[in-house]
Amino acid sequence: MQAQSPLVRRRRDIHRSTHFSLVALVLNLSEILRSSLMTSKKHVHIAQFLIHGPTYHSHAMWRHPLTQWETDTWARPELYQQIAQTCERGLFDMVFFADLNYISDTYTGELDPALRYAVQAPEHDPIPLLSFMAAVTEKIGVAATFSTSHHHPFYVSRLWATIDHLTRGRAGWNVVTSLNHNQAANYGQEREPSERRYEKAHEFIEVCNQLWASWDKDAVVMDTEAPQFVDSTKVRRIDFEGEFYSSRGPLNVTRSPQTGPAILQAGTSPQGKDFAAKHADAIFAIQPRAVDAAELYDDIKSRTADAGRDPNHCAVLFGAQPVIGETDEHAQELLEEHNALVPLEAGLAILSAHLDFDLAKLDPNEPMADRMEPELQRMRTRYLNPDGSSMTVAEVAQKHGQSVGIPQFAGTTESVTDQMLDYVDEAGGDGFMLSPIHNPGSIEQFVDHIVPELQRRGRFRTEYTGTTVRDHIRQQS
Repeated sequence: MQAQSPLVRRRRDIHRSTHFSLVALVLNLSEILRSSLMTSKKHVHIAQFLIHGPTYHSHAMWRHPLTQWETDTWARPELYQQIAQTCERGLFDMVFFADLNYISDTYTGELDPALRYAVQAPEHDPIPLLSFMAAVTEKIGVAATFSTSHHHPFYVSRLWATIDHLTRGRAGWNVVTSLNHNQAANYGQEREPSERRYEKAHEFIEVCNQLWASWDKDAVVMDTEAPQFVDSTKVRRIDFEGEFYSSRGPLNVTRSPQTGPAILQAGTSPQGKDFAAKHADAIFAIQPRAVDAAELYDDIKSRTADAGRDPNHCAVLFGAQPVIGETDEHAQELLEEHNALVPLEAGLAILSAHLDFDLAKLDPNEPMADRMEPELQRMRTRYLNPDGSSMTVAEVAQKHGQSVGIPQFAGTTESVTDQMLDYVDEAGGDGFMLSPIHNPGSIEQFVDHIVPELQRRGRFRTEYTGTTVRDHIRQQS
């Protein structure tokens, strides 16, 4: 072979060097672009759904082989303190308690199905747990459901201002109006129409807001020399006279860190969405299909803007039930094991309770979406298959018993993260409210595996930047 001249070898080396440099540059630019695309999408927010009882959304949870509770484990504060610490380690916005003040007899007219299958019963009051959980954490929000239907605004405003003080600004109140005849009956009342309940709720919150603001932030002077504890010019009566409520005020609780708790909401009726748009810092929504979630998200944001508020100040968190396995096949086995633990009758009982309609009256094999009863319209998006066709009554009930209609995301860490981000990106949502399939275990898995993966992709915070739950809800990076 003829030897190459030094000039040819030099040109060849320059060509190779240039080629490898260009390849490295392209790969570097690709990595930068990939990173930019990931970080250009907004961070997701995470909250943890809880109930002070043996079942949350999963009616298999109390039976699950990994739950391993004693008879009263679910009633002890230590369980919830551990959950709060785990969620704070995971930098969640908050832990969030649902609450029902009744044992449902809606299905078949008997108490037995609800009690037999622990259909969100028994259910202890979550309010005392908030202080237990706040005492062992520093940052995470603690939120609970409390109905406006059976109390006076002065008592409720005093309660929540006190909790906001005790938690140093980490309190959240999920405002609901009681829609079940069982709960109304427990308070010696008749269930009111939705429009009436929300008319009262708007006025209820107005009274609370005025009471929370009846003390100026600097009203307490605590001058031991004068002596003067409070500057009375900075505390005022509210003299509220409305259609449903009246209150003289002032509140006998000082201005709390957030001026009352952060307001949360979970209603999806037109009245509920209007209430959220006007008052809520965040809402919790259940939408099995991302296409329906997107429609709800756009509706909430539009109503919030119409109410004169920044749409970013009303976050929308969609329910998610993650199931994490070593492989996708393993995760599917875990999901099937969980779902098989839910008896159909348990699903019929909890769905009847949530609809306040006895599903025993219906043919379990008929299409649920074809039913026109007014009570059944509120959850219509939960009756649909992914292709938009209707599930049967039995199919809807079975899924309701497994997750209350919350989408189940099963797979490896990477796969579950993909599924959740695909959902929230299509929906436009602000994040998720997580629902475990067993406890303990499910929450720890999410914190140990999914949270780091979300952070690696630039989609989740790496620290809290604020101190209140409202700060966490509004944190953007």
